[in-house]
Amino acid sequence: MELNNGDGINIEKSTSINMEEMELLLLADPSTEVVNGYLKKGDCFVLKKDAFTVGIMILIPTRTETIEIINIAVSEKEQGKGYGKYLLRFAIDYAKKEKYKTIEIGTGNSSLMQLGLYQKCGFRITSVDKDFFLRNYNEEIYENGIQCMDMIRLTQNL
Repeated sequence: MELNNGDGINIEKSTSINMEEMELLLLADPSTEVVNGYLKKGDCFVLKKDAFTVGIMILIPTRTETIEIINIAVSEKEQGKGYGKYLLRFAIDYAKKEKYKTIEIGTGNSSLMQLGLYQKCGFRITSVDKDFFLRNYNEEIYENGIQCMDMIRLTQNL
């Protein structure tokens, strides 16, 4: 399913987030402290459908010509409907418009659906940060019955 603005969908830059939006960000990263740090450094974009929040992401410039999608999440009941792809395409278009040459995203080794989606949207695996989640999170994280240990880094040249 291809989504477009005519479907009652829009993405707005947000200067402050509400509790519902924070809960979405915590789907992608379980640490409130880490998410708050991202919000201070980057730009937050909220995807709404008919005025209801269904997705959110934070973009952070990491180098002169590189921007990273540091957090991206879609409401659990709205997953599988194309909203994640819509957010990714928006991020890619935004990065091009802002004259970045590269866009990056990272996810856990256990995030199987996300790894597939990112590659379908043109991202390529460029590196693995072994034990990233073991070093940076106090609690163990499991997805799909797999312990999340390594950060899989993906990149797209623009």
